Amino acid sequence: MKPLIEELQWRGMIQDMMPGTKEQLAREMTTGYIGFDPTAESLHIGSLVQIILLVHLQKAGHKPIALVGGATGMVGDPSGKSEERNLLNEAELNKNLCGVKAQLEKYLDFDKSKPNSAEMANNYDWFQKISILDFIRDTGKHITVNYMMAKESVKKRLDGEAGMSFTEFTYQLIQGYDFYWLYKNKNCKLQMGGSDQWGNIVTGTELIRRKSGGDAFALTCPLITKSDGTKFGKTESGNVWLDPEKTTPYQFYQFWFNANDNDAENWIKIFTFLDEPTINNLIEGQRKDASKRLLQKTLAREVTIFVHGADEYNKAVETTEKLFANQTAAAESLSIEDLEGMEGVQKSGFEKQRIADGIDVVVFLAEANIFSSKGEARKMVQGGGVSINRKKVDSIDFKTSTSLLLHDKYILVQKGKKNYYLVIVS
Repeated sequence: MKPLIEELQWRGMIQDMMPGTKEQLAREMTTGYIGFDPTAESLHIGSLVQIILLVHLQKAGHKPIALVGGATGMVGDPSGKSEERNLLNEAELNKNLCGVKAQLEKYLDFDKSKPNSAEMANNYDWFQKISILDFIRDTGKHITVNYMMAKESVKKRLDGEAGMSFTEFTYQLIQGYDFYWLYKNKNCKLQMGGSDQWGNIVTGTELIRRKSGGDAFALTCPLITKSDGTKFGKTESGNVWLDPEKTTPYQFYQFWFNANDNDAENWIKIFTFLDEPTINNLIEGQRKDASKRLLQKTLAREVTIFVHGADEYNKAVETTEKLFANQTAAAESLSIEDLEGMEGVQKSGFEKQRIADGIDVVVFLAEANIFSSKGEARKMVQGGGVSINRKKVDSIDFKTSTSLLLHDKYILVQKGKKNYYLVIVS
C-alpha cells in the first residue's frame, strides 16, 4: 500500500498542502480531523469526499476524528456562500447532529482496541463552557482582523451587496479554535477538508503556533466538478443524499451510473478504493469500447455498496434492468411482481375516482407529486420529456384515465430520460 500522500496524489485528491505535512505523516501515527456542520439531518454526496479522506487516513495507519459542529452549526460557514445561511433552532440542530453522527459512524472503524481507532467529537462540548469574554481575551487577541479579512471567503462577501454579519465573520476563529482544542486535548496535528476550507484551516494552524508554539498541518482536496458545468451532487430532484429515505439506493445508483465518460474517469479514483492497476485497466477498457460503460458500472457498484451495502446495490441493479433492459417492451408486459419489486423507484398514491372520467395529464402529474407544479409539468410535457406506460405524451390535452391502469392499479411515469415514478391508484 502506498503512503497516504502518494495515494491521494494519484487519485487527484490533493489541492493544497502545508509544508511538512508529508514528513509528519511519515514520522508517526498522526491524528487528523475533518469537521462536518449539521446543516441537515443527512449528509449528501458533497460530503462523501471528506468521509473518504478520513477512511484513507485510517487505512494508512493514522487516527481519524470526525468532528460534528454542534457549535459551528449555530454560526454558519461563509465559505463558498454568497449570502448568509438561515440559523437553525436547537431542536433542528440536535436532530441534524444525531443524523449526521449516525452516518459517519458507518464508515470508520471505532474499535477501541486499535491504536488508530476513529473518534467522534462535537465542538459544542467545549464551546458551551467558554464565555464570550474568555474567548475574546484568550483566543481573539492572537488573530488580527487584518489576517481574517485577507481570507478569500471573507473578501468575496464583503465586496458583495449582502455583506457579512459579525456572526459569520467569527466562524474562521471558532473553527480555528476547534483545531487548537483538538491539538491540545487529542494531540491532533492535521486538519483536512475541501479547498474552500483552506482559509479556515490555516487560521487553526496559526492559532496553534501563536498560543502554544506547536506545529500543525493542513491538507485540502479539490472541490468536485462535473465536466458539463452543472453542479456536482445535484439532480433534477435536488441533492443526492446519503440517507436512503431522502435519496433511494436506486436513485443513488443511477446518479453514478449516468456519469459521463470524463466524470466517471475522474470519480472512480476519488470515490472508490480500487487500486491503481485495477482503475487503469478499467480506464483502458472504457477508452477501447465506451459502449460497455465499464467505468460507470464499476463506479456505481463500488459507491453504492460503500454507502448502502451489497443488498441495496443488488436491488438497484435489478430495478435498473427491469426499467431499462428492454424499453421497447410494452409496459403491459411488466408483471405485478415487477412493478411492486422496483425498489427505490419513487411511489405515490392517487384516488381512482379522480381519473374515472379522465383528467388533464398536467393536473395528474402535479397532483401525483411527480412535478412540483402544473407549470413545471406543462413545460416538460410540451418538451416531449414525459412518458406514461412507456408511451410518450405528445400533448398537454392528453387525458389520464382508468384505461391506462396496469393490472387495474398502476401507472408508470417516466420524467426525462432516467427518472421513473410508480403511481398506485386505489
